[in-house]
Amino acid sequence: MRTRSLHGGRHELGQNFLVHRPAIDTIVGLVAETDGPILEIGAGDGALTLPLARLGRSLQAIDLDEHRVARLRRRLPGVDVRHADALRHPVERPVVVGNLPFHLTTPLLRRLLDARAWQHAIVLTQWEVARKRAGVGGGTMMTAQAAPWFEFELHGRVPAAGFRPQPSVDGGILALRRRASPLVAEAGRASYERFVAAAFTARGRGLAEVLRSAGRADPHRVREALGQAGVESHRLPRDLDAAQWVALWAALVDDPSGGAGGRSGRGGRGGRGGRGAGPATGRRTSGRRIR
Repeated sequence: MRTRSLHGGRHELGQNFLVHRPAIDTIVGLVAETDGPILEIGAGDGALTLPLARLGRSLQAIDLDEHRVARLRRRLPGVDVRHADALRHPVERPVVVGNLPFHLTTPLLRRLLDARAWQHAIVLTQWEVARKRAGVGGGTMMTAQAAPWFEFELHGRVPAAGFRPQPSVDGGILALRRRASPLVAEAGRASYERFVAAAFTARGRGLAEVLRSAGRADPHRVREALGQAGVESHRLPRDLDAAQWVALWAALVDDPSGGAGGRSGRGGRGGRGGRGAGPATGRRTSGRRIR
């Protein structure tokens, strides 16, 4: 009989193990398109670990369940399998992959976005989280705040029946890529994030009202900034892409610390942010169900 983990059972650990072969193939295929050592978060029983190991790259896999870690070490002696907490373990490899525990999706994504070493991340989250982060049907504050530094792509929907035990919601495969040329200089990050937060939390029936109620500028200046960014006044914060956010920030914040990276965004869609910015914050999205 299997001994219960010191951290609890599957319910406490938030574990929904991936058994859907098409989803596994999709994730491993996306990782294969990247380069460098890999960190896998939430290795579980090795559904992703085994095919990732076949890529022939340095692989470190972590899990909070010490019993599964011990079994995976025996099965894959060439993989660096560690008993570790994903909320504390260093994220120091260029490629991150994992089936994230659904109840920890938001803190884990925030931790990823704060980490500096990785270049590509392919994660499996709840469908709604993946869809919103990729800007399908409208962006979120977290995604808009990260957009100058990262791109988000949706790579399919995984049916709930593809997990054991079966969760109450579908999953979604989300790929994150660090931009080679950020749209905002690092010195301006705090200022930009405050600007986005103020816009998302302010009241108004459209961006013209939202930005005025956020205390950013007088009506004439707001209208001018919206026109330069190519944004209609009735649009909402969820409707903007990365280049438009950067353009509005650069136009309406009097002294953005560090300014926008180079000429980023000051020309709205015509600035550096316009190249490949795509909808909301990503380059392309796919909401197809993986069968």
